[in-house]
Amino acid sequence: MFDQYIVCEENFRTRDDGRPGGVVEVRMPYYRGLRLSMVEAVDLTLDGTPIPAERTTFTVHGNTYTFDRMPGVVDDRWEFGERAELAFETDEPLPAGEHEVTVAVRLRLSYMPVPGGGRGTKTLTLAAV
Repeated sequence: MFDQYIVCEENFRTRDDGRPGGVVEVRMPYYRGLRLSMVEAVDLTLDGTPIPAERTTFTVHGNTYTFDRMPGVVDDRWEFGERAELAFETDEPLPAGEHEVTVAVRLRLSYMPVPGGGRGTKTLTLAAV
């Protein structure tokens, strides 16, 4: 239902720390906020190549987490409509121009027998540095 809003079109950029890779902003594909322990995965595919979870971090309202740590985070939430930053590393710097970005979010919802979530794809433009 909210798949079209997962990948944010604005603020696609290179990493701030100088390492090769980028940052894409994402939204929750659910009608309410959830504790981060209920976010099972946020999988990123860039130009058809999956980015391993070990090479991504998730930042929401200033707090950055690795995905192996998220199942234990019960005191922080990702709210409906709130933008989170998905930072990722690549082997080489990203070239400026258009990139196809796919993000799949899997959620643990207590009252649903199967994992919830969604998947969105957009073509984003990385500005020249």
